Amino acid sequence: MAKHNKLGKEGELIAFMILQRDGFTILETNWRFQKAEIDVIAKKDGFLVFIEVKTRSSKKFGRPEDAIDKKKIALYKDAAEGYLGQYPTEDEIRFDVVSIIIGKDGTQIEHIPNAF
Repeated sequence: MAKHNKLGKEGELIAFMILQRDGFTILETNWRFQKAEIDVIAKKDGFLVFIEVKTRSSKKFGRPEDAIDKKKIALYKDAAEGYLGQYPTEDEIRFDVVSIIIGKDGTQIEHIPNAF
């Protein structure tokens, strides 16, 4: 496995544990729809939350969440619509980001609700 793929999987595992700790009910991980993948789909407090996990080893090239561009957001929203087509819900919808830096000085985690 490539180094960046290993880092990404490690970040997703950290996010999964943090979300569970914070009271989220995890419904899906790595849910695929056409060309898009939603890292985590979860429920909490009447919200169905689509969560993108971004992991980096440093801030050298910016914060992890800075890598989410308009194209990625559009793909993500298309995937969310695909999910809702298969699993309709009355819950409110939200898009969050879990930003993780696993660096030499430790791990920094930021959960950003309503990120886009």
